[in-house]
Amino acid sequence: MLARTTKILTLSLPPEMLKEVEKIAKEENRTRSELFREALRQYIASKERWRRIRKWGSKIAKEQELTEADIERIVDEVRSKG
Repeated sequence: MLARTTKILTLSLPPEMLKEVEKIAKEENRTRSELFREALRQYIASKERWRRIRKWGSKIAKEQELTEADIERIVDEVRSKG
């Protein structure tokens, strides 16, 4: 007998969110499982991108001897220009 390559999870959602999930799954001709797997892949990829960005930012801040206050000031300056 072959072993399962996936694990089954139980997930609780508010009814209105489940309706939206079912609507999207139908529109995209996917199962709910496929939709959740894709959502989790994107979430995990996003977390990894932000981890790399924070690591890079920490490296630059350390190299330039910037304090947290310096970083906040720089961010505020950039935001005010946008």
